[in-house]
Amino acid sequence: MSHNLYLYPKFIRLWHFINAVMFLLLIVTGLSMQYTAPDSPLIRFDIAVKLHDIGGITVSINYLLFLMGNMVTDNGKYYRIQAKGFTTELKGQFRYYIWGIFKGEAPPYPISKDRKFNPLQKLSYVLVMYMGMPVIILTGLALFFPQVFDLLGLGSLIVADVIHVLMGIVLTMFMLIHLYFSTFGRTMFSNFKSIISGWHESSQAPG
Repeated sequence: MSHNLYLYPKFIRLWHFINAVMFLLLIVTGLSMQYTAPDSPLIRFDIAVKLHDIGGITVSINYLLFLMGNMVTDNGKYYRIQAKGFTTELKGQFRYYIWGIFKGEAPPYPISKDRKFNPLQKLSYVLVMYMGMPVIILTGLALFFPQVFDLLGLGSLIVADVIHVLMGIVLTMFMLIHLYFSTFGRTMFSNFKSIISGWHESSQAPG
């Protein structure tokens, strides 16, 4: 029997939408600047740079809103990891993804009002949002304000550029994996509907 949980209030859905659109813009413009031929770019270089800057600034502001929102709302609790027993939970979720899900087993950690993410999701989101995002934003700022970066003696811009590109690749891979695992809902598209409507559809009994 299915039931619905209201897990994604309007501010979360708006934040997620802005993040998704701007990340796509950053990926496309970043690929165009970095990997297409100068004489036949995917997007003209000067236009790609401007769009990339707009996307980067928007994502940075959105990230600050994410941090502030997690400090003043209940949304922050979903990102807190309790060390005790967490390794066991990770093993259980990993086993489910590589074995149990294909055998029709029920998820070991179903979504509830108190647990929006399973252990693997929580770990990956914490790593991305509290480690990956600061790195790519700070290196992006270094490239956007090279004079300040040089004045503070923080090192070579080449290093910042390499780290920025590598982290961009890591976050792009995360986004693709995130999209794939989003199909693991009650139906293939139910999780995508959830982030639009705010209501999570589940066939599990409320936890």
